[in-house]
Amino acid sequence: MSTRAASGLLRWSLLVLGAWADATALAGEPVQRPNVVFLLADDMRADTIAALGNPVARTPHLDALVRRGFAMTNAYCFGGNSPAVCTPSRNMLLSGNAYFRWKDFVPPGMPAARKGLLAPGDPPNLPLSLKQAGYLTYHHGKRGNTAPLIQAQFEVNKYLKDDDAERRSGEPGQQIVDEAIAFLKAKRDPRPVFMYLAFANPHDPRVADQKYLDQYDPEQIPLPRSFLPVHPFDNGELVVRDEQLLPWPRTEADVRRTLREYYATVTALDFHIGRLIRTLQDAGQLDRTLIIFSADQGIAIGSHGLLGKQNLYDHSMESPLVFAGPGIPHGQSDALAYLFDIYPTVCDLVGAQVPEGIDGTSFRPVLDGRATSARSELMLAYLGKQRAIRDARWKLIRYPAVDVTQLFDLDSDPDETRNLADDPAQRDRVNDLLRRLARLQEHYGDDLPLTAAKPRPSTPVTPERLRRLARPAGAK
Repeated sequence: MSTRAASGLLRWSLLVLGAWADATALAGEPVQRPNVVFLLADDMRADTIAALGNPVARTPHLDALVRRGFAMTNAYCFGGNSPAVCTPSRNMLLSGNAYFRWKDFVPPGMPAARKGLLAPGDPPNLPLSLKQAGYLTYHHGKRGNTAPLIQAQFEVNKYLKDDDAERRSGEPGQQIVDEAIAFLKAKRDPRPVFMYLAFANPHDPRVADQKYLDQYDPEQIPLPRSFLPVHPFDNGELVVRDEQLLPWPRTEADVRRTLREYYATVTALDFHIGRLIRTLQDAGQLDRTLIIFSADQGIAIGSHGLLGKQNLYDHSMESPLVFAGPGIPHGQSDALAYLFDIYPTVCDLVGAQVPEGIDGTSFRPVLDGRATSARSELMLAYLGKQRAIRDARWKLIRYPAVDVTQLFDLDSDPDETRNLADDPAQRDRVNDLLRRLARLQEHYGDDLPLTAAKPRPSTPVTPERLRRLARPAGAK
């Protein structure tokens, strides 16, 4: 066992003893903790909740959460070491660690020596922390591209029988919510419950019943403000599976039709989430339940000429994040946060031992109004192809293989449509952000060079070239 892994297990043992001592310190009196219900969507953009400013979305139950809770409007997935970004995102979220910490999780094209020291299932993790704090832990979610080693730590650990069949049912989220409601109604265990419901939606295939589709007229759905027919240069991942779901060039009609299906699926998921919330309310438990809503990452759906989440633009790396329940004030904050900060924050909120030695950090002071920020900057990473840094105002994305840099002023250009990297007036800023990005890489254990010895040409991408690259081997 490595030194880091051994020290991590030692710290975990001490935390478990500390949690046990806390729980028994009051002469046998049980610690009264709220229930926790963590609702995690799949591929849901941060800008798809009506109460947070979306003019089209029909999300009445998520709106109600926002109105009585607190929204973190700059919550980010750290990135992905796999085109299925869902997998590293869910492992990071539940472990509190960036994926560079994990052994045998080396992105293709990166040096094999850059191996982490922990496996995703190693403690500490969120289900173990809450179990040690006296919670009955329950997970039900999709089977593919998820975090099975950590999810095995839940006392009740269930999976959808067939992810694809559930997505095609027309009632996304129904199966998980049905079984969660049945579990709550049958529950006799006196412990508070921690439910982690990891939905398979609105990930494609997006199939919603006609009653949800009827709520959207594709002609009335605005295109993303960063809509493009084709991404302007090779970002290293232009013909991955997600990008082949529509032909090139992207047309306004195709994107609007896809957005209609996407929004309808979100509305269906919102409906079933509402059923679960009503069950808690009818049982007199809603005021004693901390509800968290988020998603593993966003998705492009036409933004920047892209469809998937294999990029570091905000539409793909930002997630919705809402907390509602006892002790949570109404409000919102644009403080920067990672999804893997949720784990220590939940522990902090419910009085569980906050784990030490992980990358995640609690942003409870932001929720409490004691601080306006939790992190000064974020690093984002995708395979060995893209790196980014984002602070309160500026975002820089670096593509080493094609020697392309993008710089966006998010105050004036939140949709990342005007690249300022080649502006001579921004030269010092670009260099400063690159230096800061390199420091963050060192912190997280990422040794991908930000320059390539022989970069590929960054010539404009044409639909014809993309169709040729996407053609299966041997196709005529």
